[in-house]
Amino acid sequence: MSDDDMDVRLRDVAEADLEFFLAYEHDPEAVRRSRFTPRPREAFLRHWKTSVLGDDTVHVQAVTVDGEVAGNIVAWWDADRRFLGYWLGRPYWGRGIGSRALAFFLEREQNRPLHADPVTGNTGSVRLLEKHGFQRHGTVRHGDEEHVMLVLD
Repeated sequence: MSDDDMDVRLRDVAEADLEFFLAYEHDPEAVRRSRFTPRPREAFLRHWKTSVLGDDTVHVQAVTVDGEVAGNIVAWWDADRRFLGYWLGRPYWGRGIGSRALAFFLEREQNRPLHADPVTGNTGSVRLLEKHGFQRHGTVRHGDEEHVMLVLD
C-alpha cells in the first residue's frame, strides 16, 4: 500500500489514546527535534485530563492512520491568542500524514489568527506549517530555546 492509499482521519480523543500520546512524547528523537521535555506519566495524564480534555475551549483531535492512533492535533487559548500544536508518532513522520491531518483540522478549527511556535531547528514542522499558509512573524524564546512564531490569518 502506498502512502497515498492510507486512510488518515481525525476523531475525538478517547482516554485509551493517551497511552499512545505518552509514548510518542517520550520518543528520544521526538524530544530531540521538538526540544520539549517529556512529562512523567502522572503529570502527563493529569495535564491531558484537566487542561486538554477537561477544557471546553480546547479543540483536540486524535489523528488515526488506517485505524491506528498516530498522534494528535490541538488548538488552545493562551491569553488572547489561539495556538495550534500537534504530535505524531515517529512511524508516521515524513509520509504526508501530518499534512493531511493538518488540512482536515484547519477546516474544523475556524479561529483565526492561529499561532504556532515550533523550535527553530524543527525544520520539518516549520515547513509543514508554512505549506498550510502560516507566515513567519519573527521569533520568540521559551527558556533557552528560540522558536519561530508562525501565524495563519
